[in-house]
Amino acid sequence: MLDLAVAVAVLAGAGVVPHQGLERVVHLAELGLDGRLQPVRGVLPAVASAVAGGCTDVVVSAADAPEARLVPGATVHEATHLGDVVRLHGGELDRDPDLVAVPRSAPAVARRPEGDLRDVVGQSEARLALEVAAAGGHHLLMIGPPGAGKTMLAARLPGILPDLSEPDAVEVTAVHSVAGTFDPGSGLLRRPPFEDPHHTATPAAIVGGGTGLARPGAVSRAHRGVLFLDEAPEFAPRVLQTLRQPLEAGELVLHRAGGATRYPARFQLVLAANPCPCGMASTNAGLECTCTSVARRRYVGRLSGPLLDRIDLQVHLAGLTRAERVLGHHGESSADVAGRVRQARAAARERWAGTRWRTNVELPGPWLRDRLRGRPGVLAQVERQIDAGDLSMRGADRLLRVAWTVADLDGRDVPTTADVDAAMMFRTGERRG
Repeated sequence: MLDLAVAVAVLAGAGVVPHQGLERVVHLAELGLDGRLQPVRGVLPAVASAVAGGCTDVVVSAADAPEARLVPGATVHEATHLGDVVRLHGGELDRDPDLVAVPRSAPAVARRPEGDLRDVVGQSEARLALEVAAAGGHHLLMIGPPGAGKTMLAARLPGILPDLSEPDAVEVTAVHSVAGTFDPGSGLLRRPPFEDPHHTATPAAIVGGGTGLARPGAVSRAHRGVLFLDEAPEFAPRVLQTLRQPLEAGELVLHRAGGATRYPARFQLVLAANPCPCGMASTNAGLECTCTSVARRRYVGRLSGPLLDRIDLQVHLAGLTRAERVLGHHGESSADVAGRVRQARAAARERWAGTRWRTNVELPGPWLRDRLRGRPGVLAQVERQIDAGDLSMRGADRLLRVAWTVADLDGRDVPTTADVDAAMMFRTGERRG
């Protein structure tokens, strides 16, 4: 990335180009042996940093110019060859370079279209859990047999999330620019990203890695969007454990020999799992399951307690009935659900105006308990669960955040006992009697 800047400095020192004003121009490109300017990763965040530092004039390769122009306030000068840069700064060339056009390579990852929730047959409880997750930014675990719709539901979560705000769009686009998964021809990424790595993924693929400065992994590419782990118990335990820190901090710091790199990683985690290795433990009263009780416990146990404690919503999906398969009982569309999600998020934003919080999932525990302490009965069920050892303090905080989201969806300013009970049901499967 610094090749062009070094070359211009050398040319200025040799008197080939005037040095006046060069300190206010940022040069971002690699140089080929023939003097051609090559595109580089991370142009958008680099240009954004330059503009923030007061250097609005930037010189980039012609291939990177569309991406650089996405940064507000930047004056972008594109060049194909070092000779173009010399002329740009008032220098002279004995002859023009003889260049052959090289097409820009396609982006590494194509964006998938968002499906519609209307495609999902049945599963009303799971659909409600998905809506609550979208409204509050909560993490979700779905357990059910193969074919129940877990993957289809997870893939439709981005479709009911609101568009990214302008700052978030720039931040998300910057991550994908560094990762090499961004097509500048489509403009800023304004829809929440969706990442679904395969269960054979390594820890480096999930959190980031590579030689020199580490590149963003799946958790950072899912920033302000959704990270979906299908067949979650099949992921290596080391991979699952790497999720705990970004789930709490919302960012990652990767240390390599070339230095430390900090990437944002505030995503919604969605896990999907079968109830057992064969997947049939919850079908037909478990009569079709071929797994031993030890195999079932070991399979579910691969999702550790500390990881599950960070999951706000857990829902069990049943297999589709014959009537549902034949008749296809479809629910609401993504557009209808997205409208309620927007209203709930707007209510939360208005309530947290003046704070750094954006969604209910970010609320601190002491604030939650203080706001509800004066309401008799609202915290009673939570306190009983804590006293019984069935709920940790972290789990209690997450449960109360879900209760706020349920209240927002129903248009209430403060959670009621019924909202806390609904949150308890999603977390533990229990209802108040």
